[in-house]
Amino acid sequence: MKAKLGIAPIAWTNDDLPELGGDTPLETCLRESRAAGFSGVEMGGKFPRTTAELEPILQSHELYLCSGWYSGTVLDAPDDLVAEKEKAFAQLKLFRELGAPCIVYGETAGTLQNRRNAPLNLRRRLWEDEIKAYGRRLTRFAEYCAEQGMPLAFHHHMATAIETERDIDILMDNTGPAVGLLYDTGHLRFAGADLFRVLDKYGCRINHVHTKDLRGKVVAKLDRERQSFLDAVLAGAFTVPGDGDIDFGPVTKRLAEIGYEGWFVVEAEQDPTKAPPGEFAKIGHKALTQALTAAGYEIEGAAV
Repeated sequence: MKAKLGIAPIAWTNDDLPELGGDTPLETCLRESRAAGFSGVEMGGKFPRTTAELEPILQSHELYLCSGWYSGTVLDAPDDLVAEKEKAFAQLKLFRELGAPCIVYGETAGTLQNRRNAPLNLRRRLWEDEIKAYGRRLTRFAEYCAEQGMPLAFHHHMATAIETERDIDILMDNTGPAVGLLYDTGHLRFAGADLFRVLDKYGCRINHVHTKDLRGKVVAKLDRERQSFLDAVLAGAFTVPGDGDIDFGPVTKRLAEIGYEGWFVVEAEQDPTKAPPGEFAKIGHKALTQALTAAGYEIEGAAV
């Protein structure tokens, strides 16, 4: 079994909350990511958007582009999806040219994830028939992405329309195989989902993994009628593997059993003044390496 370790730049610079690392140069993020042992990084807001600009920067740090977020609006898009396809084209082209394994699709139509004054409990909720219709459109969009040479990995996410295990169940039941599933441990646990039930049900659809850890005591104290997703981030809800409550040993073992191979990405947005990103990247890399090795994975491309 093969595994590659990547990290998301959100620990250094939070694009939704610029007060968290907004003045941190991209160079710092890339240098510290490689120094911690990672062989890949996901796209962030400070990354150049053309292959000619980005490829030499990544190569200079011996890093691969291991995917990145796409802010999709298929939920509210017309059925022809023309505008959505046009919006996505440049990013799909960039990812294909740089050899990314997939594009991370996040549904941002009506999202509250980037609104500090929007309580968690006010997130958009869909009736089952609405998710079914959305699933049909999302499948067509994912098929377009595949035609462009880039698989789609759907990111369930707190404060969005697809947040809970129930939402994921209905969506997966009403999308075709072109819609892969990004498995995010932190968002699943935050939403009250069963980590292993999701793995057992959708293992064959998982095409990307975010190893986000969670501080359960922080989440338990949140007032979801008053506090937002960004409030949860500022309170320290998320952290790297090895620093929170999730035991990644059994998780990686189950992923190995279902045959998942590919990128495991550490993603942990928190206040960089309280959790220095370079130091926490090393913590996450060490914990994840131990869990993956114990599960029988061979890790490729780690820095010496």
